[in-house]
Amino acid sequence: MGKFEYDKKENLQTFGTQASNTKFKKARQKDSYNFKKMKPIVITGAAGFIGTNLALSLNELGRSDLILVDCLDYELKKKNLEKIKYQAYFDREDFLQVIKNNRLEDVETIFHLGASTDTLNFDKKFMLRNNTEYSKILFKYAFQKNLKFIYASSAATYGNGSHGFSDKERKLEPLNVYAQSKYLFDEHVLDSKIKPKQWVGLKFFNVYGPHEEHKGDMASMVYKCFLQARNSGVINLFSASRPGYENGGEKRDFIYVKDVVKIILFFFNNDTSGIFNVGTGKARTFLDLANLVFTALGKELKVRFFPMPESVMSKYQHFTQAEVKSLRSAGYEEPFIELESGVKDYIQSYLEV
Repeated sequence: MGKFEYDKKENLQTFGTQASNTKFKKARQKDSYNFKKMKPIVITGAAGFIGTNLALSLNELGRSDLILVDCLDYELKKKNLEKIKYQAYFDREDFLQVIKNNRLEDVETIFHLGASTDTLNFDKKFMLRNNTEYSKILFKYAFQKNLKFIYASSAATYGNGSHGFSDKERKLEPLNVYAQSKYLFDEHVLDSKIKPKQWVGLKFFNVYGPHEEHKGDMASMVYKCFLQARNSGVINLFSASRPGYENGGEKRDFIYVKDVVKIILFFFNNDTSGIFNVGTGKARTFLDLANLVFTALGKELKVRFFPMPESVMSKYQHFTQAEVKSLRSAGYEEPFIELESGVKDYIQSYLEV
């Protein structure tokens, strides 16, 4: 356990354990903000993909009163953190101790985006503790402190899609431990008799965009295709894997992270509660995606198809497409960025700069 610090003059809290965290403890804390009007915001997974984009968007809106929580296990995540203006940083395990001991200052909202997203991690005990149980603790804390609680769920909970992709459907069959950990927390939230004043679960579909470089194998297919096209000039896709699918014909609902952040902030700015799909409602093939990546790079399409491994077949989502009726009914009216525009912007404005 590291040393907890409280600065009465600046009303700031910091908590650090590892030497790698030290330089973040006081960084960016001199940004002035009117704390009498607004309470700080907590973001878990703040140095991750969606968390970084959300934090930077809040910075652009003038909010630097951010309490960031993460596990800095990758150098690229540290670089993400350095881009953000914030009030304090906590290691994810230390943060649990802080709230359990009631040592966190008064905050407004918890954006709980942190989780292990590795779909190939079969350590059920770890995934349930890291994803499900951790989330339950924050959910209960948000109720006790009368906070807004907005958290990341996942389209992975829909499994093979045999029960559809409605965010109202509860009879789901997740295909891997990660998806199960998310599904179990969704069910806990829905069944709980005690809930925060606002609770929102966001089932993210296939999100892509800047600040995902640290994710490795769990990065978006857009980013993976970009790397292949740039480095080797060829994109590898699965050949026809089942009846009704052509080569590269598996489909995903790809959504640009800029749309995702808009949706998160939409719920932040109202009091609606519930679980909502975060996708475009339009599935596109991987072959479509490959073509768009090459176009953005100014290169001709070149794809190599290979058979899907048998070990992957039964655990693979061949198709995803969000039903967005609930999101629209909640009042979100913004048009979604088309895949053509999103891929072009991502590659030309961020990856190729």
